[in-house]
Amino acid sequence: MQWTANSEMAKKTPDLDRLEPETRLVAAGRRYTEHGFVNPAVYHASTVTFPDTETYYSRKQEYVYGRSGTPTSRALEEAISTAEGGAFTRLAPSGMAAVANALLAFLARGDHLLMTDAVYLPTRRFVTGMLARFGVDTTFFDPEVGAGIAELITPRTAMIYLESPCSRTMEVSDVRAIVAAAQAAGALVAIDNTWAAGRFFNAFAAGCDISVVAATKYFVGHSDAMLGSVTVTQDLADRFLDAHNELGQCAGPDDVYLGLRGMRTLDARLERHQRNALVVAEWLRTRPEVAEILYPALPGAAGHELWKRDFSGASSLFSVLLKPCSKAAVAALVDGLELFGLGASWGGYESLILPFQPGANRTASHRWQPDTPAVRLHIGLENPKDLMADLEAGFERMKGL
Repeated sequence: MQWTANSEMAKKTPDLDRLEPETRLVAAGRRYTEHGFVNPAVYHASTVTFPDTETYYSRKQEYVYGRSGTPTSRALEEAISTAEGGAFTRLAPSGMAAVANALLAFLARGDHLLMTDAVYLPTRRFVTGMLARFGVDTTFFDPEVGAGIAELITPRTAMIYLESPCSRTMEVSDVRAIVAAAQAAGALVAIDNTWAAGRFFNAFAAGCDISVVAATKYFVGHSDAMLGSVTVTQDLADRFLDAHNELGQCAGPDDVYLGLRGMRTLDARLERHQRNALVVAEWLRTRPEVAEILYPALPGAAGHELWKRDFSGASSLFSVLLKPCSKAAVAALVDGLELFGLGASWGGYESLILPFQPGANRTASHRWQPDTPAVRLHIGLENPKDLMADLEAGFERMKGL
C-alpha cells in the first residue's frame, strides 16, 4: 500500500499506470498532500523526531532527517520517475550536482568511462578533473559512432555516458545500438536527458540504466531555481541511494516546490516551445546569413531520422551555423536583440541566445571547424512573429561588418 499522510486522500489516489502520460504529470506525487490542499506543503526541515528508541534505532519510519527527504521532495521525485519511466529518483541542488552524483555513484578507481564528445562542458571538466584524480580514465567518442562504440569498449569500461541531442551541436546518438553494445559488455549506460525534458525520450525503454536531467531547465520552467535529478532502474536503486546519502546531496525545499509546480504544466509549455521553435527554425532556413540549422526535429536536418524513430517530440533548443562572418558581426546580431537574452541556460519561458564555436572543446569529432560562427537559440513562449522580427533586425545590423 502506498504511504500517504492522509488516509482520506489515499482512497482517491489514482493508479498512475492506467493513465496517459499527460495525466500522470498532473496526478503524480499528489498523494503527499494533506487536509484537502491540491499541492503538498513546503517542508523546511532538518531534524526529524522519533516516537521511541526502537524506531530511532531501526529507522523504520518514513522520514529520518531533512537531508534525506521530505514529503515535498518525495512528491517531485515521484513525478519525475513517472515522467521518465524510471523506478527511483533522487534530487540534487543543480544539474551539475546530479551529473556528479550519477558518475560518483557507479564509478571507482581503475574504471574506464566512455563519454560522448558532445557532452555539456562542465561535465567534461568534471571527468577530466576530479574523476581523473580519483583514478577513473575517460575516453571521448564521436556522438554519431552508433554500433561502432563496441570497438572502444575495454574490459575496464564500467559506463557509457551519452547526451542526445547534445546541448550545442545537437547530434543525435543511436542510443539503441550503443545500449546493445554496452549490455553485451556488462557496462552501464547513463544519459543526460535534459534536451528532451525527461519527457520526449524514454531512456529506460531504450535500455539506459541512468537518466540525468538538469531540472533547472524545463522542469522548473521559469528560470528561478537550481535543481537536478537522477533516475535509475530498480536494480540500481539501493546502490544509488547509498551514494546519494554518502554525498549529502540535498536540494532546497523552495526550489523543490518550484520544480514540482513546473512539472504540472510541463507538457503544455513543451507543446508551445516546440511549435514556436519549428516556426523560427523554418524561417531561419530561408535567411541568406544562415549556413545550417542544427535542430533534429526539422525535416532534412542532421539526425532527423533517428530523432523521428526515438523521440515523441522536440524541445526549444537548437543551434544556427552562420555563413563566414566576423566576431564583430556576430556581436552586432546578438548585442542589440530586445527579446532574446544573452544567457547560458535554457528551458525557461523567455527566449535566449548564446554565441559559440562548434569545434571548441572537441577531441573525437571531426565535423566541426573551430572558427565556424554559430549561435544557440532557446525559443521561449513569446509569439514567434515577434522573435523573428527581433532576429531580422539583428541580421540587418550584421550587414557591412
